[in-house]
Amino acid sequence: MFTKILIANRGEIACRVIKTARRMGIKTVAVYSDADRDALHVEMADEAVHIGPPAAAQSYLLIDKIVAACKATGAQAVHPGYGFLSEREAFAQALKDNGIVFIGPNPGAIAAMGDKIESKKAAAAANVSTVPGHLGIIETPEHAVTIADEIGYPVMIKASAGGGGKGMRIAYSAGEVAEGFARAKSEAASSFGDDRVFVEKFIVDPRHIEIQVLGDKHGNVIYLGERECSVQRRNQKVVEEAPSPLLDEATRRKMGEQAVALAKAVNYDSAGTVEFVAGQDKSFYFLEMNTRLQVEHPVTEMITGVDLVEEMIRVAYGEKLRLSQADVKLNGWAVESRVYAEDPTRNFLPSTGRLVTYRPPAEGRDGDAMVRNDTGVFEGGEISIYYDPMIAKLVTHAPTRLAAIEAQGRALDAFAIDGIRHNIPFVSALMHHPRWIAGNLSTGFIAEEFPDGFALPQPKGEVALRMAAIAIACDHRLNQRKRNVSAQMEGWRKVAFDRTRIVQLGAERFEGEVSEQAGAVVIAFGERSITVVSDWRPGEPVWRGTLDGVSVAAQVRAILNGVALGHAGAYANAHVYTVREAELAALMPEKVAADTGKFLLCPMPGLVKAVSVTVGQEVKAGEALCMVEAMKMENVLRAEKDVTIAKILAKEGDSLAVDAVIMEFA
Repeated sequence: MFTKILIANRGEIACRVIKTARRMGIKTVAVYSDADRDALHVEMADEAVHIGPPAAAQSYLLIDKIVAACKATGAQAVHPGYGFLSEREAFAQALKDNGIVFIGPNPGAIAAMGDKIESKKAAAAANVSTVPGHLGIIETPEHAVTIADEIGYPVMIKASAGGGGKGMRIAYSAGEVAEGFARAKSEAASSFGDDRVFVEKFIVDPRHIEIQVLGDKHGNVIYLGERECSVQRRNQKVVEEAPSPLLDEATRRKMGEQAVALAKAVNYDSAGTVEFVAGQDKSFYFLEMNTRLQVEHPVTEMITGVDLVEEMIRVAYGEKLRLSQADVKLNGWAVESRVYAEDPTRNFLPSTGRLVTYRPPAEGRDGDAMVRNDTGVFEGGEISIYYDPMIAKLVTHAPTRLAAIEAQGRALDAFAIDGIRHNIPFVSALMHHPRWIAGNLSTGFIAEEFPDGFALPQPKGEVALRMAAIAIACDHRLNQRKRNVSAQMEGWRKVAFDRTRIVQLGAERFEGEVSEQAGAVVIAFGERSITVVSDWRPGEPVWRGTLDGVSVAAQVRAILNGVALGHAGAYANAHVYTVREAELAALMPEKVAADTGKFLLCPMPGLVKAVSVTVGQEVKAGEALCMVEAMKMENVLRAEKDVTIAKILAKEGDSLAVDAVIMEFA
C-alpha cells in the first residue's frame, strides 16, 4: 500500500481524504495557496507545501506545481478530490509521466467521459439513453441560437469541461441563449480553463438522479445504488439523498446496468458517477459522467457502508474490488444538506468574512439515526472570495426517509454559525416543507416553491409555543445569574423574581407564568404548561434541553431584551419582558430603514468584472448595469426600474464589500 499521498485540493474534501488516509496508516501531504495558509486541511495533513497566490489559476490549477510538490515530499500518489484538476486528462497523464499514481481513473477514461460532448457520444455508442442536443463545439452566440431554435425551447447551455453548476444556463428564448452563451463560456474559462460549451434540450419538470459506479484495473465494475439531487438552485445541488424516492427496484437496476455498461466501454477504473435526468414517469436520459468523487458521496457511503475514498486508494494501488454486485445492499436512507456561505434572503448571494461562531452538531448516534459532518473550516477561520462557498456537508442516516429527514432537521437546529451569512435557515426550512417530505421533487423545486425568493419563515402554532418557552427559559437563566450576584453583594438590594413574562415572538405574543420545580422550569401558558430542563449557559450559541421530556435544540443569539432564535425551520427575534417592560416597549417608536432606492449596492463581497453603463445614460428596467464575480460565479446586476445614471463610483477590477455603493441614480 502507498505510504504517502498528496491531496491536490483544499477545504472539506481535502480533510475528508486525509481522514481515510490516516485510518489506513497512510501519511498525507496538503497543498495550499496564500489564502489557505491557515486552513484546516493544512493543519490536518502530515506535511504541507505552498503552491502560489490565492487565485486557483495561479495555484490549485497548476499541474507543474502539484508534480513538484510530489517530488519534494516523496508522495507516491495524488488524490484530486473534486473540482480543480480532478477531471483534467493532462493532470493524470503528467502524474503518470512522472511515475506518480493518480488516485482516479486512467487518462483515457477521463478523456472519454470527463468531456461532456465526448461522453454523450460514448454513451450513445454504448446504447445508453441520451438527451436530444447538439454535441458539436459552438463558436458564436448566433450559432447557439440557431441550434436552440432547431432543438426547441427550453434548452440548457452547458460547459463541456467541469460541473458544480458552473458554466450552465437555462434559456427559454433566443435572447436568453445569446446572453447565457456568453456567461457560460466566461464562467467555464474561469473555473475550468476551457470555454467550450454545448446545447441540449432541457427536460421540463425533470429530476436529477445519478448512479455511483466503482471499477478496478482488472475489468470489474459495480454500481452502488443511486442518489437524487433534484433540489438545486442555479444548477447547483443543495440537498441530496440516497436512495431516490422516485425509483423502484426495476428502474434502479436498469439505470445501474446502463451506468456499468458505459463505464466498462471506456475501461473505467475508479469511483465515478453517471448522471441522468429523469422524468416523473421514471424515464431517464444520460446527462454526463463525472470522472471523480462527487460532493454528495457521503449519502452513498452511509447507505452502503462503503468508504469510497478507501476504495479509490486501493484500486489505484492495483487491488481488485472487494465487493461484487451481489454484495451491494442498500441500508436505510441518508440525507445531505450543503451548508453554504451565502444569504438565502438575498437570492443566495455569496457571503465572505470571518467565522466568528462555528459550532456544528455532534457527530455520532442520535437515537436510531447517525449524524456526520464533513467540513474544512473552523471557528475563527476565514471564508474567502476565491473559492467555492461551501462550509460543510451535514449528513444524517436513519432506517427510513422520514426518520433521516427528521434527524437532519434536529441536526440543523443544533448548527450555529455567526459572522457571515449562511443557508442553514433555508435548508432547515426545506426539511419541514411538505413537498420535500412527500418526495414530490424536480430540479425546479426551489424556483417553484420560492418564486419571490426566500424569506425567513416565522414561527407558528406548536413551533412558536416551543420557541416562546425556550426564550423564557433563557431569560430565566439570565435572571438567575443576576439574582445570585446581587445576593452575594453586601448592601445590594435583592433582585425580585417576577413570575410573569411577556414574549413578543415576531408577530406572535405569549404570556407565561414561570415557576421552578425540582431543577426544572415550568412555564404555564394559560391552561398549557411546558416543563423545561436545560443546562444552557448564557453565551452558548445553541440551546439544548427537553420540553416535556422531548429533546430540543435551537440556535440562540443574544439581542436587546431577548434572544434571536432558530428552530424547526422558523426564525424570529424573541423579546422577553416583564408586564411593566412590555407596557413601556409598546410606547417606543419604530426605527425606519434608510431609503436606498437611488443607489445600486453591491449585494455580496466580490470583484467588479464589468460596468455596462455610463454617466447620464438612461436605462430601462431589466437592463444590465454591471457584473460582479464572487466565488467563481458571475452575477449580472440589473436595473429594477427605469433610471438615469447620475454617478458611477466603482470601476472594473475593484473589490467591493457587501452593500458598497456601485452607482447612484438621478
